[in-house]
Amino acid sequence: MKRNRPFRAQPRFAARALSAAAAACAGVAFAALAGCSSAAPLFSPDGLPTTQVQCSAAGGDGCEQQARGMCGGPFEIVRQTTADGVRNLLFACRKPG
Repeated sequence: MKRNRPFRAQPRFAARALSAAAAACAGVAFAALAGCSSAAPLFSPDGLPTTQVQCSAAGGDGCEQQARGMCGGPFEIVRQTTADGVRNLLFACRKPG
């Protein structure tokens, strides 16, 4: 009597599928890490969490208004940059008082 064998993928096919999946994962990991090189610090020098907002460089105090609204009050500017007409403001919320 002939025995039924369970289906097994061909080794070459499995190796190709595995290497394609590994390449896809590596590509995703590389893309995720590429954005981290210029990421803002997570905390201010005194340990407060930071947030970054963007606004028009010609918009006056738009970034400050956004920061004030997000904090619900006072905030400390950690770093600000302007490039190509866009202003980036990194800030930490302060406790009122």
